[in-house]
Amino acid sequence: MSDMTFKQAKEIVERLELAELSLRNSFDSIDYARRSLDDSLIEQKKVLKQLPEKDKKISVLFLIIMLNIGFIAGLLVGKYLL
Repeated sequence: MSDMTFKQAKEIVERLELAELSLRNSFDSIDYARRSLDDSLIEQKKVLKQLPEKDKKISVLFLIIMLNIGFIAGLLVGKYLL
């Protein structure tokens, strides 16, 4: 190590600094991805909580539509067949 020149030492330091910068950038990217994943998991939990309520509302709307179709069919039968 004592036979290393100043130029070689400077190159090694520059490489180490570049490696440090790339590690920091990688860490920041990983941290951002983790936060994004946490946010998406929270949103997914909200959606999963709302699913049973939405299914119930859709079932009620389906029943109301079928009731209206039956009413219209009854009116048509009453008008044209009776």
